[in-house]
Amino acid sequence: MAPKQDPKPKFQEGERVLCFHGPLLYEAKCVKINVKDKHIKYFIHYSGWNKNWDEWVPESRVLKYVDSNLQKQKELQRANQDHYVEGRMRGAAPNKKIPAPPQKNDVKTKKNKQKTPGAGEGTSSGGDPIHPPRKKRARVDPTVESEETFINRVEVKVKIPEELKPWLVDDWDLITRQKQLFHLPAKKNVDAVLEDYANYKKSRGNSDSKEFAVNEVVAGIREYFSVMLGTQLLYKFERPQYAEILANHPDTSMSQIYGAPHLLRLFVRIGAMLAYTPLDEKSLALLLSYLQDFLKYLVKNSASLFNASDYEVAPPEYHRKAV
Repeated sequence: MAPKQDPKPKFQEGERVLCFHGPLLYEAKCVKINVKDKHIKYFIHYSGWNKNWDEWVPESRVLKYVDSNLQKQKELQRANQDHYVEGRMRGAAPNKKIPAPPQKNDVKTKKNKQKTPGAGEGTSSGGDPIHPPRKKRARVDPTVESEETFINRVEVKVKIPEELKPWLVDDWDLITRQKQLFHLPAKKNVDAVLEDYANYKKSRGNSDSKEFAVNEVVAGIREYFSVMLGTQLLYKFERPQYAEILANHPDTSMSQIYGAPHLLRLFVRIGAMLAYTPLDEKSLALLLSYLQDFLKYLVKNSASLFNASDYEVAPPEYHRKAV
């Protein structure tokens, strides 16, 4: 019997495509194709981004550049704007549609970037919103960081494992398109997930110093989750549910109410927050290694932590509140 032929690539070299990077779709170009062991990979260049972002991706992350997929790209971008507060945190211009692909696991220093107005910051009436006309130097506001500080700020990027990226998209689809809600309180809340992880690490016989570090990281993740949930980790459709939870459980930490899907969303955004911590690059790199280890734990236990059956269709009266 003749050996099976390698699968035929769906995309060609030089073809304009759309590619998933995290929960968003980006316009890209297929630069190279590699077929090995019946697996197809494409070397992708993201249009408008530095070549440092170029990467090999599986075929499952690439879509045809057609109207239906462009519409899906817009919907994901719109959901991302509802989902996350950009503006001042990233120093992004208010008309910048999508953030830089946020999935490289490294620590970089921002260079050659000009600070642009954040969300809610106005521009002068005849000026370009990205390059407003120069004005006389005003009195320095000590609460606003200088341009030099912004440019030299260490940018932290947390890499989301490939196995978890499809769930970020499914999570978005269940809520924003299918109008479902994650059932709360969660069967397994964030505190329980973090506690299980800490116990898992202890069972592997780590030294006292490493055990202390794990406990510190777990406490930090819990704290960041509690602080960021209400402002950065919810889709617009979920906000009435969040308001009800706050009203019904005023003295309960949200990490005891919400579960793994919302915890995973935290890791898409936590890098931007870590950039504001007074840690040097070596300390940040060490912290990143612990965060990546926790994400590997989520991958290992993904079957029990992420399930579409944990979502339920929102009743008609909820839809009226969410409008």
